[in-house]
Amino acid sequence: MLRTTPADSLENKWDDVRAQQMSEAEKLLYRSNLLGSDKRITNFGGGNTSAKVTETDPLTGALVDVLWVKGSGGDVGSIKMDGFSTLYMDKLSALKELYRGVDYEDEMVGYLPHCTFNLNPRAASIDTPLHAYVPAKHVDHMHPDAIIAIAAAKDSKALTRKIFGDRIGWLPWKKPGFELGLWLSDFCDRNPDAQGVVLESHGLFTWADDAKDCYELTLKTIQTAMDWFAENSAGLAAFGGALHTALPAEERDQVAARLMPVIRGMISGQQHMVGHFEDTETVLEFVNAKDMTALAALGTSCPDHFLRTKIRPLVVDFDPSNPNLEKTVKGLEEAVAAYRLDYTAYYDRCKHSDSPAIRDPNPVVYLVPGIGMITFAKDKATARISGEFYINAINVMRGASTVSTYQGLPEQEAFDIEYWVLEEAKLQRMPKPKSMAGRVALVTGGAGGIGAATAERYLKEGACVMLADIDEDALADTAERLASQYSADAVRAVAMNVTYEGAVAEAFAQTAREFGGLDILVSNAGIASSAPIEETSLDLWNKNMSILSTGYFLVSRAAFKMMSAQGLGGALVFVASKNGLAASPNASAYCTAKASEIHLARCLALEGAPKGIRVNVVNPDAVLQGSKIWSGDWLKERAATYGKDKEGLEAHYRERSLLKRSVFPQDIAEAAYFLASDLSSKSTGNIINVDAGNVQAFTR
Repeated sequence: MLRTTPADSLENKWDDVRAQQMSEAEKLLYRSNLLGSDKRITNFGGGNTSAKVTETDPLTGALVDVLWVKGSGGDVGSIKMDGFSTLYMDKLSALKELYRGVDYEDEMVGYLPHCTFNLNPRAASIDTPLHAYVPAKHVDHMHPDAIIAIAAAKDSKALTRKIFGDRIGWLPWKKPGFELGLWLSDFCDRNPDAQGVVLESHGLFTWADDAKDCYELTLKTIQTAMDWFAENSAGLAAFGGALHTALPAEERDQVAARLMPVIRGMISGQQHMVGHFEDTETVLEFVNAKDMTALAALGTSCPDHFLRTKIRPLVVDFDPSNPNLEKTVKGLEEAVAAYRLDYTAYYDRCKHSDSPAIRDPNPVVYLVPGIGMITFAKDKATARISGEFYINAINVMRGASTVSTYQGLPEQEAFDIEYWVLEEAKLQRMPKPKSMAGRVALVTGGAGGIGAATAERYLKEGACVMLADIDEDALADTAERLASQYSADAVRAVAMNVTYEGAVAEAFAQTAREFGGLDILVSNAGIASSAPIEETSLDLWNKNMSILSTGYFLVSRAAFKMMSAQGLGGALVFVASKNGLAASPNASAYCTAKASEIHLARCLALEGAPKGIRVNVVNPDAVLQGSKIWSGDWLKERAATYGKDKEGLEAHYRERSLLKRSVFPQDIAEAAYFLASDLSSKSTGNIINVDAGNVQAFTR
């Protein structure tokens, strides 16, 4: 952040005792991870680091100089040793003789694999020449907000000189690549005492001959900029001062939950998108400011910013002083359509004969006065990171516009980065999306055996999952386990009693705020009871009906509302029971409630079909493993019904089945995956029995 106080000072985390045991390459990794651990130093995936290390050539046994540099697509904060490319320095130097000029610089990337040391498979970054041709042994290239605020100012060269003197130089904007590497080399030759350079509209390069010195120089340079902004912007209104006042947090949440499914439906034509909502102080200051609309229209400056956020955001028409949410919702379709037309015109103005085809023309960032910022991307992590990058852009605009005049990157330059053939090649190398990429699921009873197994099955296929359960302790444990195993971005949890209308509404609103909407509902929350009819109390009857029938109705109604708002269709999967089709002694309340679930699914399949909402049922039987309903009286009661002890009940169920096999939570999850996935896109109103075979439960 640019509003710096002593408590905001960058921390020198270098540990001499730890570092003294490291090789030069290991020190590079150590330095990289330290720098990447603080987002004030560089954003996720932004910047790169390098070290020139003496190695033994595996062919000749001779000592050679090798460039270790962050490989293409890595992140310095989380990089490991295998994330670095390694290249012979003499071969990199020899490339200068092959260079045919700026019009041909892209072809130089094809030569980098020929410079690889020790058959390292890590692809070299386009920034490799920038590191190779700086004579110092250690080089850091970071994207700190404080430095980019200088780099994006109209008088950035003068500001650089004013803040750093001769210690840090300045170079005008140039797209990263071989030519910029030569510029840096020339700068170093002409300024042998310089310790770094600010690249206009881009970031910071610093260098030294010692790993620790380089790390500390990078921190010192960024801290100098942060301190300068703190001193020179004190008392000045950012972004022209406030125009709007933020609504209370609860109201902001409500507006975001209403807007996000609508937006998601409009922009998910090519693929399902996932949303993220931010209403931090930094975001609210910007969206409520007088100059927000004008600054947003200028676009972002740093290439990393607009590659993640597109060149500019969409400002949503919403007046927090006179909120009319329905008017805003109605106006969104026209606003998004206008953005698409504007983006297409931008593409047509700037494209070259060899430009890649136009990509998704929908906005990524949505700024809502009084509410906050919404971002959408192909998955939750990308949506969150896109929001982080736009916050970086906000910080840059704050700094530059407070002490000077902010300027975005020229349109053609921005396009040439966004539609760079090399950038397109990187996108084409990305792995194929998983079958549920971009899909959002809510699983009730998510802390139980079947619910957790189903959530895990969806997560394996790339979905985002909201776990809902009444058992808060079990819910937290399940969410933590799945988040650590898959992705903290993709897993959320909400405590919910399916029989409380308000709790259901809030759980679905929270799903919308966390992920942007909903594609899949797995209605699985349940109980089980066993009692002869004479001993079945009205309370027991009502409890079964409340949870297993009314609860399924409430969550289904909420799902239909959200899916209808999106217009993307969807899938409801009811986890019912063999007992919904086959009568069972001493369980009339349970069996009747389960039959109600099945018939509700049939009714909803009729209503959902015109909207593309499919509703299907999985009927398990005797899933003892991991099931919470078998941990109480139900187990004892069913054992007594069949004249078995607890240990013999599972064997009893297995032997009574046609296939003589036990049924596990993962078996139910597989059916729930099939019914929610595109594999069953032409199926609705169906029942899949996963019971190892029970003739009484045959559906025909």
